[in-house]
Amino acid sequence: MKTFVLDTNVLLHDPEAIFSFADNKVVLPMTVIEELDGFKRLNDERGRSARLISRRLDSLRIKGKLHSGVKIKNGGTIIIMLDHEVQVPKELITPKADHHILGVALSLQSKGEKVIFITKDINLRIKAEALGIDAQDYEKEKVKIEELYTGWRELKVPGEKIDQFYKEEKVTLKNDFYPNEGVILRDENGSSKSALTKYNAQKKMLIPLFHLNANPWGLKALNIEQRFAIELLLCNDVNLVTLIGIPGAGKTLLSLACGLQKTVEERQFRRLFIARPIVPVGRDLGFLPGTKEEKLTSWMGAIYDNLEFLIDRTHHDEKVEDKVQYFFSTGQIEIEALTYIRGRSLPNQYMIIDDAQNLTPHEIKTIISRAGSGTKIVLTGDPYQIDDPYLDVASNGLTYLVERFKGQEIFGHLSFTKSERSTLASLAAEFL
Repeated sequence: MKTFVLDTNVLLHDPEAIFSFADNKVVLPMTVIEELDGFKRLNDERGRSARLISRRLDSLRIKGKLHSGVKIKNGGTIIIMLDHEVQVPKELITPKADHHILGVALSLQSKGEKVIFITKDINLRIKAEALGIDAQDYEKEKVKIEELYTGWRELKVPGEKIDQFYKEEKVTLKNDFYPNEGVILRDENGSSKSALTKYNAQKKMLIPLFHLNANPWGLKALNIEQRFAIELLLCNDVNLVTLIGIPGAGKTLLSLACGLQKTVEERQFRRLFIARPIVPVGRDLGFLPGTKEEKLTSWMGAIYDNLEFLIDRTHHDEKVEDKVQYFFSTGQIEIEALTYIRGRSLPNQYMIIDDAQNLTPHEIKTIISRAGSGTKIVLTGDPYQIDDPYLDVASNGLTYLVERFKGQEIFGHLSFTKSERSTLASLAAEFL
């Protein structure tokens, strides 16, 4: 049997983490409980996670004594260990909570237990290893980014297959495809024949793109990747879309253009709802003055810039700021911080979550569960631009969602590799 000592950040990342270690022993130092007590007062996802963990532990307390161990369904044991029960080296006798937690792990190891310390704090893992403790990241929800589903592929086929596709508007291949996956067919003999297709899981064949020549809100696709993205963003049968890629690929701009097209022009949705996590880049400027709308303006600058760009393209004769404000005042567009959407039900809305790489898998689940009947959700982000210290390219909620939802008929994904913002932006994405 192994003994897993959990850090506080693991429980905040996944409130169900205590049930994820099979039939082994899970130890929570009292310092972790104290830290959770401090977080539970916060009105954000960390606070909600802390409160959920407290409820889980309270239900276990009713079943037995947590200080001696409570058995759970998977055969494991949950124990809360007091800090004064441990003997630690003098280097760890400090007020730092991290050192108290390490002391628990070290004490258990000195008793002959096979201890594994689980934390999402890189520096704390380094300290643990220096003390001779096996330290690992929490990897239950990690994905292999190099194997992440791209959402599209290129295939070499006989030229006759391409001719058949154009003649019958369908073609069947023996390859295994995911639902709504984009496929570029090219002649294996080297001719210029090619076709843009997508896989229909119900018909089990490749079919034409429904929106091949669409220009949502006057925006034209600049490459094949953007064509596939527009198809997913405009298709009514695809309720969940994820767009991942380098800066300048057009993820946010395309999402907003298609959202305006489906909401304002086609009236398919009641509202274009836009949100993003409030995570500062660089040094936080602290609390911002003004109303909630005025505060959001500071955080949503990129969204406003893209909206003004799109509206200016279609309303040359009007003042852009006035037209943007008109859409907000009439309720056709709503911008919100993700902190405030819990508890809301959002039916019949085109919902865009920008910078979704800064969300945990648990937060992603919370957001998607807000979707009411008829709502389409689009999540965009770049896994290599994460601002949360406890998330990385493999453990963030966006890549986790792609891995878990591929194969679902209502889901579509596109990974961008080309930047269309500018030559400078392209070079920055490639070399920096």
